[in-house]
Amino acid sequence: MPLPESSPTLVLSPHFDDAALSLAGLLPTLAGPVDVVTVHGGAPSPNAQVSWWDTQCGFSSAEEAYLARRAEDAGSCALLGVGQVVLDHPDGPYAAGQTTLHHLEALLRAIPVDTRVLVPLGSNQPDHEAVRRFAMNVLADRGAPLPWVYADLPYTGHLPEWGEPEASDALARSPRCGLAYQELLASYRTTVRHAVTLDDRRWAAKRAAVLCHGSQLAPLAADHGGFLARTGPLRAELIWSLEARETADATTAPAKASAC
Repeated sequence: MPLPESSPTLVLSPHFDDAALSLAGLLPTLAGPVDVVTVHGGAPSPNAQVSWWDTQCGFSSAEEAYLARRAEDAGSCALLGVGQVVLDHPDGPYAAGQTTLHHLEALLRAIPVDTRVLVPLGSNQPDHEAVRRFAMNVLADRGAPLPWVYADLPYTGHLPEWGEPEASDALARSPRCGLAYQELLASYRTTVRHAVTLDDRRWAAKRAAVLCHGSQLAPLAADHGGFLARTGPLRAELIWSLEARETADATTAPAKASAC
């Protein structure tokens, strides 16, 4: 089922590359307006030491890493035809103990109530899971609709069933990739709203958007192997809508499927 065309769409991307990795096949198909919001997009303090991750990306300073990654994201968003919104929360290594996502809260309280918000699942990625939980709490407090949840890649995609109709069922059982999904199922019933394995044309467009984030690819490959392979986890994308269990069936069930 396509995302609604009459309402704006806001994609919460914890870091500069997450929306491209997870949703670059979907984003160019949306009528818009669509904005990708990088939550941890703030500049490091002037005296911050470069993080281990950024040294693996080839950077010599925290400022160099920040400026390069922000420019990479601008290029990726331009290719995808979406707006770039950057919030002033520094990334974890540069946060200096700042844990409250107050800029994200302000944004979520200011957007039109009919905005479709997409949040990351948070498979094996604590920053992603924290963004999902925080956003859901703010939206609930505002009385806004529940967000839709996207499978964050490559983290969620290391399943033999990935890209197949039974992917949600497999996540509901997997001790490796499915813990965040299983935690979600404890409170919500999920329905698949977008599930696609990209054809060659859409794969080429996604690859181009992902390659804009070139500084991140070598360290990601060290952790995730051949994640950029044509048959790798980026080839398929998955989004669920949520229904609170107090208004859903009492039994815990894996995701229902609906037409894409």
